[in-house]
Amino acid sequence: MTSLLTTSSSRLTISSRIEERLRQGELTQDRVDEFRDFLVEVDREFMQHRIITNNAYTRWFREGRATDEELVYFIKQFSVFSNQFLIAALQKVINSPTLQQSRASREILLNELGVIYRKLGAVASRIVQSDEKDREGDPELVSTEGTVDGGICRFQAAHFEWLVGVAEGLGLSYADIGKRKHGSPTTLHFCDELIRLYGSADPQIAEGASFAVENWAAAGFWQELEDGLTRIKQTRHLHLRLAFFTWHNRVEAQHAGHTLEELEEVYFKPDFDRAKFIQGGREILDAIAVFWDGLNIGSRE
Repeated sequence: MTSLLTTSSSRLTISSRIEERLRQGELTQDRVDEFRDFLVEVDREFMQHRIITNNAYTRWFREGRATDEELVYFIKQFSVFSNQFLIAALQKVINSPTLQQSRASREILLNELGVIYRKLGAVASRIVQSDEKDREGDPELVSTEGTVDGGICRFQAAHFEWLVGVAEGLGLSYADIGKRKHGSPTTLHFCDELIRLYGSADPQIAEGASFAVENWAAAGFWQELEDGLTRIKQTRHLHLRLAFFTWHNRVEAQHAGHTLEELEEVYFKPDFDRAKFIQGGREILDAIAVFWDGLNIGSRE
């Protein structure tokens, strides 16, 4: 899909789509200039946040030197975040101010629960070997493009089931992961802030939090996790299943693209509140930092 904004040297800039609306007279030069100033503020407050530009934990993790004890701790905490995210995602659907935004939110939630993205005009899935399925996910159960509208729901396509597969490779079971009782105080703080901000009844707060979360997810931490786990798989745990992490690494750019579409739509509405948008994004990024900082400390205790 085409992003509404582009990046230049990691900076958000006005897209050709906005420029076309200016040429067509839909937007005034003053409004476009205001939007450009807003993007500078978003870049400063969100994109330059330390947890996006310098995640100490994932930078260390990518080296593949985590001990089995540290790896188990990571999977447990990440499973709590992953499972509890469903609550925030459902609340985001419920509190969506428009049908269009509700559908965009449902795309994410339903895919999390096991509805496979359906790509219009796609050809039949190719046959892949078992090692490729372990690395990239079974093509019958995963897709990184398309829509859940008309997609098939399969239990095995639920993201948490993929994470259960990772955990089983480390001697953990379904009962050992994902529940609040398994979360550290810092992990639970992040989960609660997701519910409060990402799922907020205030659409301005929720929009800022959503934009920040999706752009954090697309900023590279999934790649660092995949790199570290791949090294661990190659050297110590040959049967470790990585599809949960490799799939998310590939799909997050699409999620970020959806939020860019939403931002362009909501910004030019009369009721848009810049301050609340920035507040929602900034506060959720601070909560994300608490989560990763907690992993940095907890895995070494």
